[in-house]
Amino acid sequence: MTPTFDAVVIGSGVNGLVAAAQLAKDGWSVALVEGSDRLGGFIATEERTLPGYLHDTYSSWHPLFVSGGAYAALGEDLHRHGLEYRNTDGLITGTVTDEGRVVLAHRDPAATAEMFGHSEDRTAYLTLLQRFLDNADALGGILGGEPRSPRVLRHVVKLLRRERFSGTEEWLRATVTSGRSYCRGTFRGDEPDVLWTPWLLHAGLSPDHALGGLMLPLMAATLHGFGMPVVAGGARNFVRAFEALLGELGVHVSTGRPAERLLLTDGRVMGVATDGETLRARHAVLASVTPTALYGELLPQDVPVPPTIRHEATRYRYGRAAMQLHVALSAPLGWRDARLTGVPLVHLSDGSASTAIACAEAEAGLLPRRPTLVVGQQYVLDPSRVPDGAATLWIQLQELPYKPTGDAAGELDAQGRWTKELTEGYVQRVLARIALHAPDLPEKLLAWDAVTPSDLVAHNPNAVNGDPYGGSAELDQALLWRPLPGAARHATPVPGLWHIGASTHPGPGLGAGSGHLVAQHLIRTRHRSSRR
Repeated sequence: MTPTFDAVVIGSGVNGLVAAAQLAKDGWSVALVEGSDRLGGFIATEERTLPGYLHDTYSSWHPLFVSGGAYAALGEDLHRHGLEYRNTDGLITGTVTDEGRVVLAHRDPAATAEMFGHSEDRTAYLTLLQRFLDNADALGGILGGEPRSPRVLRHVVKLLRRERFSGTEEWLRATVTSGRSYCRGTFRGDEPDVLWTPWLLHAGLSPDHALGGLMLPLMAATLHGFGMPVVAGGARNFVRAFEALLGELGVHVSTGRPAERLLLTDGRVMGVATDGETLRARHAVLASVTPTALYGELLPQDVPVPPTIRHEATRYRYGRAAMQLHVALSAPLGWRDARLTGVPLVHLSDGSASTAIACAEAEAGLLPRRPTLVVGQQYVLDPSRVPDGAATLWIQLQELPYKPTGDAAGELDAQGRWTKELTEGYVQRVLARIALHAPDLPEKLLAWDAVTPSDLVAHNPNAVNGDPYGGSAELDQALLWRPLPGAARHATPVPGLWHIGASTHPGPGLGAGSGHLVAQHLIRTRHRSSRR
């Protein structure tokens, strides 16, 4: 007999894990379907270089998760199943420029502002953080809730009551402003720009994209408030805690079985057909996939979906590609500025100046001449990841073309694909850029391993064109219009089918916003129905 469940969840990234756990915790019978042979999506830890060196293969930092609603709902259960975090009360991040100037951020905003060169910038920085915190409930409800739901209106009213029309309009202007312009209009000096605009890459943006003016204070406030938590023993223990919780809740988990098509009866989704298994769903199917896959592959073409939505899905844009580089070191780097030795995450960037150029080069199909480097030093927070006295580097490159057609520096032979030779050449450029600020890197380097844009696609089909963020996060594909103008709610036009994941609002990252939102909505709806 075909197994039947209250809900079937497609995809086991953070949104799928959260949705399955929350529904099961409320008493739903749940099946979780994953095409890969393991759960977690872009959450994994492996010995990718040498034995004893644990590398978070893809994502690593969890400030968005610990500050979100999913953690509030499931955190106690996950900790009961072994989840532990390591964090810092001191330095959280920093940027070193090409000329060697260093700008650092502490958990304490006042300590961060003290390093700014202009007294008015110190005041402006603390003022904008406090203003964000004063409106965090309203802004969080607007940015993290269902954007086209009447429920979001009460958060808009709350913001209007506190900020009045003029203050609310300032937030709207920040939303349509780029990070570069926001910093220029708010500060005299460049320290906030150098420190925070490289962080826009982690939201799938560039310094000159709209939405940056809102994301900068949001990111700064989140990191000041929640630090840079990493999972003790590696991000794999995050997935292991979920596996234990799902097992305890009786969730049926299928791995190595890609979803092939959705099953419908009288226009309503009633289940999922996988490679070798069919699962029925009484109430809901939650699909953590791209809109391209949902409307172009999983939903049969004869399903009555509005033609405009299918057309919009074919025009959905994906962003820049990314690469992960993992390095094993015999000892921690000897940074020229010794303060960087204790910083969990360091950007190598001149702020908007260099990061915007690298983004433009990548979007033109070129390998950036001076890429922005995201250098993670997780061992600073969690020494258990490396042998005694050793160190690792977790390097993220977020300004790459999926099919490189040229090299902005004119040094590498790019022929439209990531060959072994091209990867090695680009890795050497990256390592040389770090060595400018840590000259002992060559003598401490033991091994490295690169995860190319092509590798990202091979591991996760949602990373179309090597984009780990599930699609461009520019303003016209964010908020009210994510993923599609005609299908911007998580409830799709097909009854019983719900769309979650990085391609949906509130977008990419480990906050699990869409999985949490949809699970909460389904739970509330069922409770109301039971009361009636």
